[in-house]
Amino acid sequence: MEMHSPAHPGAVLKEWLADISVTAAAERLGVSRLSLSKVLNENGGISPDMDLRLSKALGTSQGFWYRMQAQWDMAQAKRRFKAKVKPIPRAELQSETTT
Repeated sequence: MEMHSPAHPGAVLKEWLADISVTAAAERLGVSRLSLSKVLNENGGISPDMDLRLSKALGTSQGFWYRMQAQWDMAQAKRRFKAKVKPIPRAELQSETTT
């Protein structure tokens, strides 16, 4: 089942870190306060590096936060997508690779 409006990972992370200051959390993660603050305020995304840091610090599986970011990014892209795209028949694709 596809979520239509997944939460930004920063909103979820903000709940996980509710009992610790941004400064203390950033220090424990080994990132700048600004970097973590951008994620928590939904102005930045979760990179693979940040995912690994969060998974180690919070005991979540590797990829948990990054997958959440990918779901959010895809939902935003679908919401904004207006491009006119024409199908490319498979036969045309195969003939392009053999010439």
